[in-house]
Amino acid sequence: MSKKATKAADNMYYLARCEAAENNDDFSSREKAAEIIGIDRTRLARIELNTIAPYPEEVKAMAEAYNTPELCNSYCAKECPIGRGSVQEVTIDDFDRLALKVLGSLKDIDGLRASLIAISEDGYIDETERPAFQHILDSLEKISTNATALRLWAEKNIRLK
Repeated sequence: MSKKATKAADNMYYLARCEAAENNDDFSSREKAAEIIGIDRTRLARIELNTIAPYPEEVKAMAEAYNTPELCNSYCAKECPIGRGSVQEVTIDDFDRLALKVLGSLKDIDGLRASLIAISEDGYIDETERPAFQHILDSLEKISTNATALRLWAEKNIRLK
């Protein structure tokens, strides 16, 4: 891209387009990018300048065109009124780092399984079991976040769906 839009410098949609422009010159131009995505160029400009929020289908179109599946995750975690409370934003690292994170989060899976069995055998979670149950939930959240990051890496880098 020849010049950077300083007002949009920290906007995730602008940054995704800039990253895509490194591999496809069509994304160097906001006008051409808007045409590829299928939205009006002024609307894309307003999205990149944070003056309007994109529609979910626009985010999906940008994510597909720019090959940045993490845009959908970020949108759901930061902008979607439903997702903000339930979707964890993930960071896509290099493959080796992600693989280690996944393996690290799975290292105590047998202990989690045993703990969950012990807690659930009477069908009730009493006050003394709550901390252990919270630990299980936290561990499952970590596993889920790491698995999502690895899946997004695969979608971006080897086009798995």
